[in-house]
Amino acid sequence: MSRGTRVLIVGGYGVFGGRIVALLKDTPQLTLIVAGRSLDKARAFCAADAGAAGLESARFDRDGDIAAQIAALSPGILVDASGPFQAYGADRYRLVDACIAQHVNYLDLADGSDFVAGVSAFDAAARAAGVYVLSGVSSFPVLTAAVVRRLTHDMARVESITGAIAPSPFAGVGENVIRAIASYAGQKVAVRAGGVNTHGCPFTQQRRITIAPPGCLPLKSTLFSLVDVPDLRALPALWPETNSVWMGAGPVPEVLHRALVALAWLVRLGLVSSLSPLAPLMHWCMNRLRWGEHRGGMFVDVRGQSGDGAPIRRSWHLIAEGDDGPYIPSMAVEAIVRRSLQGKPPAPGARAATRELELEDYERLFTGRTIRAGVREGAPHGASLYQRILGDAFAALPEPLRVMHDGANGASAEGRASVERGRNPLARLVALVLGFPKPGDEVPVRVSFAVRDGRETWTRTFAGKSFSSAQFAGEGRSDALLCERFGPLTFAMALVLSEGRLDLVLRRWSAFGVPLPLWLAPRSHSFESAEGGAFRFHVEISHPWIGLIVRYRGTLERGQNL
Repeated sequence: MSRGTRVLIVGGYGVFGGRIVALLKDTPQLTLIVAGRSLDKARAFCAADAGAAGLESARFDRDGDIAAQIAALSPGILVDASGPFQAYGADRYRLVDACIAQHVNYLDLADGSDFVAGVSAFDAAARAAGVYVLSGVSSFPVLTAAVVRRLTHDMARVESITGAIAPSPFAGVGENVIRAIASYAGQKVAVRAGGVNTHGCPFTQQRRITIAPPGCLPLKSTLFSLVDVPDLRALPALWPETNSVWMGAGPVPEVLHRALVALAWLVRLGLVSSLSPLAPLMHWCMNRLRWGEHRGGMFVDVRGQSGDGAPIRRSWHLIAEGDDGPYIPSMAVEAIVRRSLQGKPPAPGARAATRELELEDYERLFTGRTIRAGVREGAPHGASLYQRILGDAFAALPEPLRVMHDGANGASAEGRASVERGRNPLARLVALVLGFPKPGDEVPVRVSFAVRDGRETWTRTFAGKSFSSAQFAGEGRSDALLCERFGPLTFAMALVLSEGRLDLVLRRWSAFGVPLPLWLAPRSHSFESAEGGAFRFHVEISHPWIGLIVRYRGTLERGQNL
C-alpha cells in the first residue's frame, strides 16, 4: 500500500467507527474518510478532532447509488462500521458487491452469525478482482479464534469452546448494537450443542463466570447470556470436532440485564414477535442507567484432550481498565490496516476474518494500555491453596512469599510485629471478640499452618495469645477469590500481584453464610512483600463508623515443618 491510502469508514462518526478513527488517525500513510448518512454529523466529528491530519468528511448512503459514491471517494479500503447487519434486508450484500466491482478491499464489524457466514459466497468474485472481503472483523470472532488457537496448540481434540464478553457499563453502547440485540433476542439462532447442530434462543440461556487473569483484580462474578455472534458458526467451521460452542455477553448493571432476559422470554414463548420496537428505550436505558466499576473483560474457555486422551482445560482471561476496553472491538481493523501498510495484506477472497490475526497481533496493540490478560489451567497435583488461586502468577511472587505459601502441612514461621488497636470502644470490642492481638512493639509472633482437604488453618500467636482463621478457595460468586473465615464472618479477597507485592483486596463478605453489602464491610488494607530477603506482612482493618480496629505489621521467617 502506498502513502496516502484512503480508508472509507461507513458509520465513521458512530461508536465503533469513531474508535477506528481514533486508533488510526495518527498514521501518516492514511487518509481517513469519515462517512455516514449525515454529512453534518461527519463534518462535526472531524471538526471536533481538528488536530488530526488526514481526516475527511463525506456523505454515504447505502440505500443510494453505492457504486457512484465509492467511485467519487476512491478508497483503497472500505470499512463498514454501521449496521445493524441483521437488518440489512434481502439485498444485504450490496456494499460487498460494489466493493468487488470497484476493486476496493472491504472490512466490516458484522456481529450477526448469518451475515458473516454468507460472505463466503463472494469468494470467487473477490479472488478474481484481487481484493479481500473480510467479515466479522471484531473481538467476536477474530480475537476469540486467535485465543482458541493459542489455548489448543497441543490438543488432539477440542471438545467445547465457551466465550464471553463483559463490557464496562460506561463503555457507551451504539444505537445499532442495541437494534441488533433487540432484533434477535429470544429468536432462534443456529448453535452447536451436544455434538449436533441445533438452535438456541439468545438472552434466554445464562451462565455465571468470573473473569480473573492470574494475579489481577478480577471482575465481579458476572451473569452472561447467549448472544448471536459470528463465532456460533465460524468456530465450529474451524474446529469441526467440537461438541459445543457457546458465546455470551454480560451487560451490567445486572438488573437491566435481567430485564432484557425477561423480555427475551416473551419472544421465545411467542407472546411478542420481536423486541425491535423497544430498541430506542433499551438504548436510552443502557446509556443512562449506569453504575458500577468502569472495567470490562473477556473470557475464553476450551476443553479437550491430549494425544493420549488425557483431559485438558484452559481458560484465557482479559481485563481492561477504564476507557481502554471499548477500543478492543475495533482493534482487529486497526491491526489488519497496519499489517497492510507493512506490505502484509490479507490474501484475496471473501471469508470470515477468523484466520487473519493471531493473539500476538493483539498483544502488541495492548502494549501501553491498561489491558491485562493471562491463562488459567488446572493446577498440578499437590498445588498449594495460593498456587491454585494465583495460577501462573504464583511463580512471579518474590521467593519469601512463595516459600510462605507452599502449602506444607505443619509448617510454621516466627518473627516480630508491632500492633496497634483503635481507641473507639466499639473497635476494641470487635478486636476482642475476634481475638485480635493486643497492642505492643516488637511483639513475638508465631504462625503455624495446618492443611486439610485443600484448606489452610492459620494460627497466629502474638506474645502467647492465639487466634485462628481458615482459608480456602472461593466458589460460585466468590470464584477465583481467597476466602478467609473468622468465626461467623467470611471475607472473600482477590490476590493481586503488583510490583512484587501481593495485595489482598476485599471483594465480598458474609455473616453466618449470608452475603452482606460491601459498603457495610470493614475496610481492609492488607499486603505481603519481601524486604531484605524476609517475608513482610501488613494487616490493617478498620470501619468507617468506628475507625481503626487493628493494625499489625512485621516480618516472619519460615521454620522447619513440625
